[in-house]
Amino acid sequence: MDKNQSRLRRARKTRAKIAELKVVRLSVHRTNSHMYAQIIDATGGNVLASANTLEAGLRAEVKNGGSVAGATAVGKLIAERAKAAGIESVAFDRSGFQYHGRVKALADAAREAGLAF
Repeated sequence: MDKNQSRLRRARKTRAKIAELKVVRLSVHRTNSHMYAQIIDATGGNVLASANTLEAGLRAEVKNGGSVAGATAVGKLIAERAKAAGIESVAFDRSGFQYHGRVKALADAAREAGLAF
């Protein structure tokens, strides 16, 4: 089993548990160059809010989208958009990535901005 298959296996287990609880989830995806975050409703069918380092506002603010600073900016932005959509708490779906580095920075920034996990 390679790294990507292991990550997807971990993601499947996490998403199954979140689906069982029927809660809104904050899904995170990271690449070498960028960070992406989406808030998905309890049914898993609709994206309620999204943010990523490719957006013009964040590109001007952060030089490198694949850095901890970029992840922190995405975390703050997704929390603001969630508040605007009326969402107070979410389940954190790290998509099988380790809770470390950029994934942790995004989660911490969202939590500090007022989004409950």
